[in-house]
Amino acid sequence: MRKVLTAIIAILLNIAVYAQDDVEFNVICKHQVMVGEQFNVSYELDGNGSNFEAPNFNNFEIVGGPFSSSSSSVQIINGSVTKSNKTTYSFYLRAIKEGTFTIPAATITVNRKKVKSTTTDITVVAGGSNSGYSGSASNSGDRNASAAAGGSEVFLEAIPNKRNAYIGEQIVLTYKIFYNIAISQLSISKAPSYSGFWTKDITDNNGTLQQSSIVKNGKQYAVATVQEVVLIPQKTGTLTIDPLDISCIAQIRNQRSRQRTNDPFEDFFGDVMGSNYTNVKKEIKSQPITIDVKPAPAADKPESFKGAVGQFTFTSSIDKTEMQSNDAFTLTYTVSGKGNIELLDMPRPVFPPDFEVYDPKITTSTKNNSFGISGTKKAEYVVIPRVSGHFKLEQVNFTYFDPQKDRYVTLSSDEYGLNIARSENEGSSGVIYAGGQEAIKVVGSDIRHIMTEAKLKKMSGTLFTTPLYYIIMGLLVVLFAVSLIMYSKINKFNKNEVLVRNKKATKTAKKRLQRAYNYFKVNDQNHFYEEFAQALWGYISDKLNIARSQLSMDTVKEMMFSKKAPEDIVNQFIELLNSCEFARFAPGDPGKKMDDLYQKGVEVISKAERVLK
Repeated sequence: MRKVLTAIIAILLNIAVYAQDDVEFNVICKHQVMVGEQFNVSYELDGNGSNFEAPNFNNFEIVGGPFSSSSSSVQIINGSVTKSNKTTYSFYLRAIKEGTFTIPAATITVNRKKVKSTTTDITVVAGGSNSGYSGSASNSGDRNASAAAGGSEVFLEAIPNKRNAYIGEQIVLTYKIFYNIAISQLSISKAPSYSGFWTKDITDNNGTLQQSSIVKNGKQYAVATVQEVVLIPQKTGTLTIDPLDISCIAQIRNQRSRQRTNDPFEDFFGDVMGSNYTNVKKEIKSQPITIDVKPAPAADKPESFKGAVGQFTFTSSIDKTEMQSNDAFTLTYTVSGKGNIELLDMPRPVFPPDFEVYDPKITTSTKNNSFGISGTKKAEYVVIPRVSGHFKLEQVNFTYFDPQKDRYVTLSSDEYGLNIARSENEGSSGVIYAGGQEAIKVVGSDIRHIMTEAKLKKMSGTLFTTPLYYIIMGLLVVLFAVSLIMYSKINKFNKNEVLVRNKKATKTAKKRLQRAYNYFKVNDQNHFYEEFAQALWGYISDKLNIARSQLSMDTVKEMMFSKKAPEDIVNQFIELLNSCEFARFAPGDPGKKMDDLYQKGVEVISKAERVLK
């Protein structure tokens, strides 16, 4: 007990004694980083100071800081008491370009004197094909994107279900975030343009991330799906998908810098109080993905193949086969299955020449899940036979390419025999068409009898010699000339596909916006965002004559500037396209998000229409 009291008195008597006379102020950081990598820079002061002055990090981007922390230690050796203090100022920086740069000195006031820290050099190297992330490709093509997160505690991966596909074959691309620290306020900063692909977002998280646990690279992570997209390649070759950029707030643990000692009291209190947490905004991105797309095999390709790729069934139905002429019937063809069902062309039947056929009503119903898109597509033909007789509707072939079996599959519809009875209002021609090669039958008389009771009257004058005749003939000539000129202009206009698309761009966009608004009223988020995105991309594609497969943010911006569109309108349009991509993931009221997005869409398209002629 006497020894313990002696130690406490010694601590109180020597509390102001310092272990070293000189003040050390050092900078500590890594000596090599990659472009896009986040890293920590710390300035450690051996003692206490005030009025810390941060340096100017000209060659780096400041992500967070300065964050200050302090620690102290007391040592008793042979009755001699030594106390030391350390103060640390930390920054989180991101490397933005290659080269060798100097981390400059910071300044602090100690005992009324300004003290400068040491400096150090850091080398920034290129990230190569993995710029902005680190890791190597495995056999399946997965890559580690942890460096883009500034460490392995949080990173984003793009995971396609296949890297080799046929043109028209659907690919499911999943973006997953891995983290072992607390994160919040997750949002998409920049979405890829998916050049060369038809895309559909099938994310179904209702604005909340469903997380699970996984062991990756020997560490325990929570993992959540950020976004799922179905991609259908529209051209062959090697297609590259740019990274997806997201931002989040990460809770980083900052360990206070202190010297380890053999003092158990210091070790205990240092572990409890020697660390704190700081919220840091992190910008992370996935790795780019390459997809090798090959054409459908040319060997044994049937003529009925129109680009359908997947696994499908094909059926047909007719509501009636016996009727009178001028009665309508409905013929329906249905394709069901999994694949590019929203893009496929429905087969077209051939009808007898005296059947009046209306344009088919095409309806598509799809279901989305992690395995892709599946559903049903129907084509309903309303047909009116204008003549009586016996007819046969030949079977129709539907061909698709099955990538799993690596072969073409042809399915056929049913044949239908039609018995058309003569109706009272069929007409006076008396023609009845027989099936096959039978001759055409003519009933009744082909020449009407002359009316014997008719009386002829002599005209009092002739029109041909009056001025009215010449006036009428002149008007007819003028009317014919005007009609010919109008027809020529309309025909020329319709042949100019670019001009037609340009003129109809706004009308088409308004129709899609109206459909989006109808989904908004019933709070159908998925269909609202789908129609809204199609309205924006479709408008700019038609207005600027950009092929859908070539659409991207950069292309849109470049073409709008080439049309001399004001910079503020261009930026508003690009911002709206980006907002549409990640609005569903942003926190807040979903209804208000959709309403705000809809109002901005109407406003921006109206502004664009005034400048894009």
